[in-house]
Amino acid sequence: MERIRTYSKYFILMLALLFVFAAFSTAAHAEETGGGETEVIDQSETEETQEDNSTGMKALAAAITVGLAAAAGAIGMGIAIAKSVEGISRQPEAEGKIRTSLMLGLVFVETAIIYALIVAVLIIFVV
Repeated sequence: MERIRTYSKYFILMLALLFVFAAFSTAAHAEETGGGETEVIDQSETEETQEDNSTGMKALAAAITVGLAAAAGAIGMGIAIAKSVEGISRQPEAEGKIRTSLMLGLVFVETAIIYALIVAVLIIFVV
């Protein structure tokens, strides 16, 4: 029960940091005009700036996708391995079945992380 509370605290902390990061990133990308003056900007410069911002946002989205998936997968794998070691220490005769179930579960977690990597690649090159 104590571990669940600890993991819940970490999860809430990660969500809060994500929201803070999102708030600061939108504030940093907001454009302001100085003193209400309108500036005459060449159309090609505007398109180039928008393209640069688009590329940066794609990279940021891909990094967040892979980072969150990898972090969540690592936490899940750590919990699964800890529980399997506890199970093996309690019932050494069930080691083979526990190990088989553990490996199958770890494969599914890795598959989810690889899918996140594929989504990140699609974000960069397709979107």
